[in-house]
Amino acid sequence: MRIGPHRFDQVEFAGSLGDLGTLLPLSVALITINGLSFTTVFLLVGIFYIACGLYFRLPVPVQPLKVVSAIAIAFPEKVTLPVISATGLIFGGLLILMAVTGVIDRLARLFTKPIVRGIQLGLGFILAMKGIGFIQKPELFLLEISSSPEVWGVPVNLLLGLSGVVVVLFFLSSRRFPAALLLLALGIAAGLSFGSFQFVRWEMGPTEVRWYIPGMADCLSALVLLVIPQIPLTIGNAVIGTADTARCLFGPGEPTERATYRSFSLSMGLANLLAGATAGMPVCHGAGGLAAHYRFGARTGGSNVLIGLLFCLVAVLFGKAGVSLFSAMPNAVFGVFLLFAGLELAVLVRDLKNKDDLFVAFLIAGIGLATANMSVAFGCGIAVSILMRRGKIQI
Repeated sequence: MRIGPHRFDQVEFAGSLGDLGTLLPLSVALITINGLSFTTVFLLVGIFYIACGLYFRLPVPVQPLKVVSAIAIAFPEKVTLPVISATGLIFGGLLILMAVTGVIDRLARLFTKPIVRGIQLGLGFILAMKGIGFIQKPELFLLEISSSPEVWGVPVNLLLGLSGVVVVLFFLSSRRFPAALLLLALGIAAGLSFGSFQFVRWEMGPTEVRWYIPGMADCLSALVLLVIPQIPLTIGNAVIGTADTARCLFGPGEPTERATYRSFSLSMGLANLLAGATAGMPVCHGAGGLAAHYRFGARTGGSNVLIGLLFCLVAVLFGKAGVSLFSAMPNAVFGVFLLFAGLELAVLVRDLKNKDDLFVAFLIAGIGLATANMSVAFGCGIAVSILMRRGKIQI
C-alpha cells in the first residue's frame, strides 16, 4: 500500500528493523543500568521515528547518542537521571542554535568528501566488528538470562549467527521474503526453543513518565562529561554523514531535498529537548542507521512510521515487560544486523578514485577502528588533510 510518498508493506517493515542492532542493546543497557523509564525511552523513540518519516520521507534512523550512552553506562554513579536530563536539554539547545544561525553549514565545510567517506568507512568497520562480537558471544541472550547452550561443543549463538548470515545473503534482495523478517523469525524461534520467553514478566501498562528540572551542578556535569565529547561525532556522523549517505543512497534532488544539515540538526535538537525534559534517552540520527534501514529494504518514510508505531505500542502497553521482552532476542540476531549495516556503510568509499583522498579516508577509518573513537579519528583526518593540501603533499 502506498500513501503519498510513503510505502507500507512487508519490505518497508523489514527495512525498519535494520537498525535494531544499534538501538536495542544501548537502550536496554541505559534502562537497566542508569534507571531510565522504559516507556519514556521507547515512546519518545517511536514519536521521533514517526516525525522523521513524515517530514524527511526517507528511512531516517533514530539512535542513542553513542558517546553519551557509553559514558553513562560506564559511570552510572556519576550519570544520574538529572544529569541525563541536563544532557538532553543542553545538547538539544546547542543543535537548535547551530541550525537556526547557520553555524552547522559553516562547520560542514571542514568535512570534505574524503573526510566524510573516512568517517563512514571507519563506522562501517566498527559496526561490522561489533556485529561479529555479538555473534561470537557464548551467551545466547542480551542480558544473559540463560546459560550458554552448545551443540557438539559449538555455542548455539555462533551457529545461529552463521545461519543468520546465510539467510540474509540468500534473501537480501527478496521482496517476497524480506531478509530482516526471516532473521527476526529465526531469532524468535531460537528464543522459544531455549526458553527465553519464560523469563518475560508479562505485566501490562507503562512505566512511570516524569518531568525533570536539572540543577546547575547537573548541567555542569552533563556539559563536561557528556555533551562536549559527543559534539564532534554528532556533527560528523549524525548531521553531515547522514545527509551525505542519504544523497549517495537515494540520489540528489527531490528525494533528498529535506535531508539538509540544518534540518537534521534541528530535528535532533527538538527531540533532545523533549528527551531532556523527561530524562529520556538522548538521541541522534546516523549514517550507519540509514545504511542499515536501506540495506534491509526500507526506501520511504513509511518504514519509520511502522517501526515508530510499534515502539509506541510496546512502550504504552508493555512498558513493564519491555526490557525482558527485548532481552529475549538472541545476541546473534543483533550481530547480523550490525554486520550488514556496517558493510553497507563501508562500501560508500568506492566513489573515491584519487590516491590522496583514499589515503585520508583509510587513515581516518584505521584510527577509528584502533581507538573506537571517531571524534579523534576525524580530528586527525582533518589535520592531515589540511597539512597535505597546504604542503602540496601527494601520496
